[in-house]
Amino acid sequence: MPQKKIKLFASLLALSVMSGPALADITQKVEDALNFYHYGKNGAVKFDLNTRWENVDQDRGPQKTANAVTSRLRAGLLSPVFYGIQGYAEYEGNLAMVDNYNSTRNNNTRYSTIADPEKSELNQLWISYAGIPDTVIKGGRQRIKFDDDRFIGNVGWRQMETTFDSVLVTHNNQQLFGLTVNAGYIGNVQTFTATNEHINAPILNVNYKVGDYGNLIGYGYWLDYTERENYEKSSQTYGLRMTNFQKPGDSFKVSDNYGLVYTAEWGHQEDYGHGPTKYAVDRLNLMGGFTAYNLTFQGAIEQLDGKGANKTFDTPLGTNHAFQGWADIFLVTPINGIRDVFGTVIGTLDRGEIILTGTYHNFTDDTGQIKYGDEWDFSALKKFGKHYSLLAKYAYYSADNYNQPDTFTNTDTQKIWLQGNISF
Repeated sequence: MPQKKIKLFASLLALSVMSGPALADITQKVEDALNFYHYGKNGAVKFDLNTRWENVDQDRGPQKTANAVTSRLRAGLLSPVFYGIQGYAEYEGNLAMVDNYNSTRNNNTRYSTIADPEKSELNQLWISYAGIPDTVIKGGRQRIKFDDDRFIGNVGWRQMETTFDSVLVTHNNQQLFGLTVNAGYIGNVQTFTATNEHINAPILNVNYKVGDYGNLIGYGYWLDYTERENYEKSSQTYGLRMTNFQKPGDSFKVSDNYGLVYTAEWGHQEDYGHGPTKYAVDRLNLMGGFTAYNLTFQGAIEQLDGKGANKTFDTPLGTNHAFQGWADIFLVTPINGIRDVFGTVIGTLDRGEIILTGTYHNFTDDTGQIKYGDEWDFSALKKFGKHYSLLAKYAYYSADNYNQPDTFTNTDTQKIWLQGNISF
């Protein structure tokens, strides 16, 4: 790595690990400078700097080991609220300081894939209106995240996120049993690889808070891709979800130091719109576990059915990196479906400033008869207040069967990440 790039990378990480009075003083000055205290309510300049080293090593195929050092900056301007109207504009750009990798856009196909292209783009541009009680109407290019991001998410792990040209109406009525309704329409998807996909997609997500027991969620997503190369991604999906776990520490308290966590979810998917292939498949997502002091233990199964080519349960608008292993072997569902049986341990220390996570996955087809492989995932996140963080992350996928038609399941894969983030 060139000397100047090493110094830049080290400087960015060093800024993230500052602590004590010096960091607090700098942070307060930055907050004061970025917020519009004298010009209106809620106006601000926002920015997010994320610098990452990623290494991908695969043992089969012609691809060479990939190394990427990238630094992504998002800068945005949030207007003050004026008679219920607010606007936001945000630009983002990703700089590849070391680019020995296949970004999907740079033609470096001799390397393994790290889907962080060196691009810049208008990431968000929206206007919202909150003049109707308990309701916000937002239109334009925006970030949308529902539930755990399985079906609608921003793919926030990648440097260039996914945003949506859309209209979204959110009604949040806490007096009516804690009911939140999100209804909208997506007309274009700006993907995390800086491409655009045209779509006609009504979306509906209804979330009802069931006291201390969790949230009951019903959803429907009708995705009709209008460009021929994407027709097969079209689908209609319906589902029900009951859960009391969204972040480490959430649980149904049995006592001061112990609690229960659970998720039960079922989804059904069929062909829709321009999709040329008729199919009908299901998804099952079950998780149970408990919390003890600062530890959370979970056992879970997620199954996505597959009945052949273009007849699989897919989530093309989801943040799929968060599911079925961080090695990203199963971003696309295999033609025989997938059953992911996994266990997770999460530990929180230092009043939530440190989060340690370990997960073991066992992957088979949706019948449990064909074994794909196993994966171990580990991460350590250290927060420095609400604006700074450091992350170390590791994934190792071990393939067990080298005779499957889905060749992407047949490669042992190791991935390593080191990351520093500053966000205001």
